[in-house]
Amino acid sequence: MALEAARERKLDLVEVNPTANPPVCKLLDYGRFQFEQSKRQREASKSQKNLTVKEVRFRPNVGQHDVDTKEKAIREFLALGNKVKVVVRMRGRELAHPERAGLLLDALADRLKPHTVERPPQADARSATMIVTPAKTAKLSSTPEP
Repeated sequence: MALEAARERKLDLVEVNPTANPPVCKLLDYGRFQFEQSKRQREASKSQKNLTVKEVRFRPNVGQHDVDTKEKAIREFLALGNKVKVVVRMRGRELAHPERAGLLLDALADRLKPHTVERPPQADARSATMIVTPAKTAKLSSTPEP
């Protein structure tokens, strides 16, 4: 009966919810339905933000000016909404003092305080890593102040 009504109106009988009891069907133009679905998906993908993870590398015996310069780069990445993976790579004699890498990452985490440390400093075989995420921005109230 529904199939005959669809043919009469030159529409398609589309099963909307096959898991329902009884299954739910609609009479509609299937080509237009597909077009509207793809249009909705394009609009939804425009509003989504692609999350990228930037990586900044250090050595344990780094000068203060170099730390300041890389901290500035980290702040710029965080301001753009990116996560930052901070890596301290150690080689040779530096491997004898892994605590220096931890101290460097801890100091950097304190200096980047409004931003949150997603993954605290973790030591691997030859490196120590930490992931920093941007701070949540305070939402402005929609009501004007008196």
